[in-house]
Amino acid sequence: MPEFIHHNKLYYNPVEFAMDRIGGTWKMPILWRLKGGKVLRFSELKKAIPKITDKMLTTQLRELEAHGFVLRQVYAVVPPKTEYSLTERGQRAIQVIELIREYGLELMQEEGIEA
Repeated sequence: MPEFIHHNKLYYNPVEFAMDRIGGTWKMPILWRLKGGKVLRFSELKKAIPKITDKMLTTQLRELEAHGFVLRQVYAVVPPKTEYSLTERGQRAIQVIELIREYGLELMQEEGIEA
């Protein structure tokens, strides 16, 4: 497959494109916490992923929302309430994350690392 440009960014293959959308340290763990139809508030996600900073969680949620993986629902109440859930695209990503997770566990086991 030839290289291609999307939104002024050069990609060399589909794997690179997919990893740009869901890769990195935090995007897959965020998506994973929302699997199974869960609807979580920012504070609940933060609690579920304690090592992530507020700024990084905000950034990653915005990127996941912009790329169609996460739905952000804001309620006009006092105090303001915002909830996050997976879109259909986000739900499809869970299948990929499950495979990567299983493979990672296999690799860890092969190298004598306890999960």
